[in-house]
Amino acid sequence: METFPPAGSVAAQPKKLQKSSVVKWALIIGIAIVVNLFITYLVDVIYHTPEFTDFCPERQVNRAIESEAACLEVGGQWNENIDVKSVAPQMISESTPISSYCDVNYTCSKQYEETMKVYNRNVFVVFMVAGFLLLVGSVYLAGAEAISLGFSFGGVLAFIIGSVRYWSDMNDILRVIILGIALAGLLYVAWKKFRD
Repeated sequence: METFPPAGSVAAQPKKLQKSSVVKWALIIGIAIVVNLFITYLVDVIYHTPEFTDFCPERQVNRAIESEAACLEVGGQWNENIDVKSVAPQMISESTPISSYCDVNYTCSKQYEETMKVYNRNVFVVFMVAGFLLLVGSVYLAGAEAISLGFSFGGVLAFIIGSVRYWSDMNDILRVIILGIALAGLLYVAWKKFRD
């Protein structure tokens, strides 16, 4: 007859440690994800994302603009001697041979793009500051290991999210500076948390 060791014995300890380790890592990952979701939705509530329709309102009736002067008058871009079928196939039918067209959303879409660049830059700054604060906070919460590690991962995730939003609009020098600051911050936190 096989007997099992009592619950408090040495043989029962590895299973308990394994279970608590899984729970701890679930909490750490959960904290990292939820803190970044919180930052994202906080930014959305406080600082609204520009909408394309605020710059280029949808018209109920669209009329064809057939001259350069009329196109420029509405803020459009006149395109001549272009294969319209390849650029805007929805604008023509099979029987209409058109070699020029007006992009009526040219000016307003440029304004929207510029506004989005500024918006993404500002959100990038918010995520960088939040990431830095999370990393610094993780150093001071070293006594609560799951929270500390959750904040550390959350800070790194905030750096990644912020950078992804603004990376395409960022110039190369700023990219190097941001990556240098992020690397220095990570090395500092690693040194403070894990030095012997």
